[in-house]
Amino acid sequence: MKLVIVTAVEEFQKDVLKLFKKAHIENFSSSDIDGYKNGASILMASNWFSGEKAGNESIMFFSFTEEENIELLFNLIKEFNNILETSNPIKAIVVPIEKFI
Repeated sequence: MKLVIVTAVEEFQKDVLKLFKKAHIENFSSSDIDGYKNGASILMASNWFSGEKAGNESIMFFSFTEEENIELLFNLIKEFNNILETSNPIKAIVVPIEKFI
């Protein structure tokens, strides 16, 4: 069993849910997050009086699942990202689990 964590901009939420289903990952959790790119323009734009939010509305999914499901998910994410016309690809990482109850 491993922990897979997937992040994406909010616009891709339905796409990520479809990818999870195709990868046979039925049990997962999600959380709304703000995504940031630490570029010079963002650092210069952020100040005490800034009325604009500098972060992108994003979502994070995570699931404790089997390795074969994760391999399938990663292949599906690669395919999805290859046809994107944006600079905000879906990102995923895997964390091994040493113990669980």
